Amino acid sequence: MAVARSRIEVWAWALALVGVVVTLDQITKQLVTEQVARGDPFEIGFGIEISNVRNTGIAFGLLSGGDALVLAFTLGTLALLIVYFAFTWQRPGEWLAVGLLVGGALGNLADRIRDGAVVDFVELPFWPAFNLADVAIVGGVTLLAMIVLEAQQQEHD
Repeated sequence: MAVARSRIEVWAWALALVGVVVTLDQITKQLVTEQVARGDPFEIGFGIEISNVRNTGIAFGLLSGGDALVLAFTLGTLALLIVYFAFTWQRPGEWLAVGLLVGGALGNLADRIRDGAVVDFVELPFWPAFNLADVAIVGGVTLLAMIVLEAQQQEHD
C-alpha cells in the first residue's frame, strides 16, 4: 500500500532528487574533464570506455549546432513537465520520475550554458557516449511511462 503524502512533501522529494542528480552529474563531469584528456579514452572493462567528449546536440547528437533550438526545446520540455507534475503529483512514484527527468535536464543544461556543449564520458560498444544526466533522463522517462500506463490501466478497470 502506498504512503499518502502531501503536495509539499512530494514536491520536496522531487526537488531534493533534482539536487542530488545535478550534483552527482556535475561532479562526475568535472572529474572526467580534469582526469581524462580529450581523444584519449581508457577502457574500464567489457568494452566500456571512459572518455571526454562534447555533444552540442540532444540525444545521439541530433540538432547538433542548433544551440537556440536545443535550449528552447529543453526549457519548453521542462516547463511542460513541471506543469504536468503540478496536476498529477499525487500519483505514487511520480515525484521520482520527475526528479530524475528535471535533474538530468538541468545537469545537461548547465553544461550547455557554461560550455556550449554537454560533457559525455561513458562509451559502450556500438552506442554514443553519454553521462549520468542522460541515465537519469532515460530512467525518468521510463518510470514516467510506466506510471502513466498504470494510471490508464486503473482508469479502465
